[in-house]
Amino acid sequence: MTKRYWNITLEEMMEAGVHFGHGTRKWNPRMAPYISTKRKGIHILNLTRTARFLSEACDLVFGAASKGKQFLIVGTKNKAADLIARAATRARCHYVNKKWLGGMLTNWYTTETRLHKFRSLRTEQKTGRIHSLPKKDTAILKRQLSHLETYLGGIKYMTGLPDIVIIVDQQEEYTALRECITLGIPTICLIDTNCDPDLADISIPANDDAIASIRLILNKLVFAICEGRSSYIRNS
Repeated sequence: MTKRYWNITLEEMMEAGVHFGHGTRKWNPRMAPYISTKRKGIHILNLTRTARFLSEACDLVFGAASKGKQFLIVGTKNKAADLIARAATRARCHYVNKKWLGGMLTNWYTTETRLHKFRSLRTEQKTGRIHSLPKKDTAILKRQLSHLETYLGGIKYMTGLPDIVIIVDQQEEYTALRECITLGIPTICLIDTNCDPDLADISIPANDDAIASIRLILNKLVFAICEGRSSYIRNS
């Protein structure tokens, strides 16, 4: 799979504002190799390097998807929540887009217990059993179901730890990243100029605030995952 296959162009990244970093006062010096210049007090990312690392990430997820591996996409910023859900659903990936519950991966036994409870409540709702209970019990179970849907809805079909985790905004999802590092789960991180590029297995330098930037990066990764899944199905 050649890098040209993913058709990552500097023009589309410029249009999406991928190159805009944070203010020069709010930066991590370790990001210096990924910054090309500064303009009006804002660091400008080197899009040639962004294209290179995004291409490497696409190669990685394509290869993993073609072997039937499972992915988890994490991004809990309010403005990006719907985007994360749509992208993950399109690629048949698990996702967390509301709040990362501490220990979600490192304390997998507890997470499994919560997921089992979630699935049981969903079954009771579908069969109508939940509505046959006394009103007080029904109200309690509905609140529990709503809470579980909010925080675990994107991983309701996850039966084990993911093979690769894609993180949108390293700073925001630092707890999730540390859990992946602890467990040795490979990570792909979208990193802005205030991040540490050495923490993830593949760091993609990009604007993590603009929806257009996040959408472009996710679309490339999702396309590669979908292509990999198609390859897996053909070869199965």
